[in-house]
Amino acid sequence: MLTLYPEIKPYAQHRLPVQKPHELYLEECGDPDGIPVLFVHGGPGGGCDKKARSFFNPEHYRIVLFDQRGAGQSTPHAELENNNTQALISDIEMIREHLGIEQWVLFGGSWGSTLSLLYAQTYPERVMGLILRGIFLCREEDLQWFYQCGASHIFPDYWEDFVYPVAKDKRDDMVTAYYELLTGDNELARMGAAKAWSLWEGHCATLRPSHETVEHFGDPHTALALARIEAHYFVNKSFIEPNQIIKNASHLEGIPGIIVHGRYDMVCPLDNAVSLHNVWPDSQLNIVRDAGHASSEPSITDALIRATRDMVRRFRPDDQDGDASD
Repeated sequence: MLTLYPEIKPYAQHRLPVQKPHELYLEECGDPDGIPVLFVHGGPGGGCDKKARSFFNPEHYRIVLFDQRGAGQSTPHAELENNNTQALISDIEMIREHLGIEQWVLFGGSWGSTLSLLYAQTYPERVMGLILRGIFLCREEDLQWFYQCGASHIFPDYWEDFVYPVAKDKRDDMVTAYYELLTGDNELARMGAAKAWSLWEGHCATLRPSHETVEHFGDPHTALALARIEAHYFVNKSFIEPNQIIKNASHLEGIPGIIVHGRYDMVCPLDNAVSLHNVWPDSQLNIVRDAGHASSEPSITDALIRATRDMVRRFRPDDQDGDASD
C-alpha cells in the first residue's frame, strides 16, 4: 500500500489580494518545471496543512496549495463577506494567471471536489485533468443527509452532541439554526457551536475511529472557520443552482478524471460519485472498499497517490517515476 511522499517545504510563498477584504495565502512546492497541480481543500473553510503537499511526487509536479477565502492562513479568518462560490472560482483563475500557468491538474476532495468541478465547467480549456476524492455534489439531498436526517441514524451518539447547542424548536432546520448561532453576537455560543459543528464532521469522516482526525476538527482555529463558512454556504444552497454539476456535466467532455470514493463514506455517500461518473464518460471511478471520507485513511491515501502517478504517465510519459510498477 502506498503512503504519502516525504514531507517537503515550499520553495515560494505568496500573499494574493483578491476582492476586499480578502487576501489569499498560496505556496508552491516540488519541481517548478513539473506538471502544475492545484490542491483544492475541503470545507468550505477547511484550509490546507503540510500533508497536502505529500500526495504528489515532488520530482514530477509543481504543487500549488492555497487557502480559500477565510480559511487557513488566508485573511481575514472565518470572514463571510464576499465569500461565495463564484468568488472562489474567480480566485482560482486569478491564481493561475498570477503564477503564469497555462493548464493544470486539479486535486480536490469533498468540497474541494465540488469547487474543482465547478471551476472545470467554467474554464474547461485550463484543466488538464481532475483527481477527485469524496465527491460532494452539493445537492439539497446531500445537505439533508448529513445535517438533518441520514448520517444521524448511523452515528446517533455523535448526533446528540451535534444537536445539543440548538433549541429543540429549531431542530427541523439544523443548518439555519447553526448559521444563526455562528453569526450571532454571543461569542461563547459561537465558539461552542463551531466546535460542535466541526466535531460532528470529524467523528463521521473515517470508517475506523481516528483520534488524530477528531483532534484536527476540534482545533478552535480550524473549527471556527470551517463551521462559519460551511453554514454560510449551505444556508445559501452553496451559491449554485440545484443539481448544477450534473446538469453541466457536458462541459467536462474531454477532461480525464480519476474519482476516488470510500464505499462507507458517511459524509458524502457513494451515490454522489456514481451519479457523477455516469454522466462523465472521461472519468474513472475507484470505489475504495474499506474506507470512509477522509483522505488520511490508508486505502484512500493509496488510491490518491496511484491517481497522481497515473497523471504523470498520461502527461509526462517520458518521465520515469521510481514506483511506476506499483
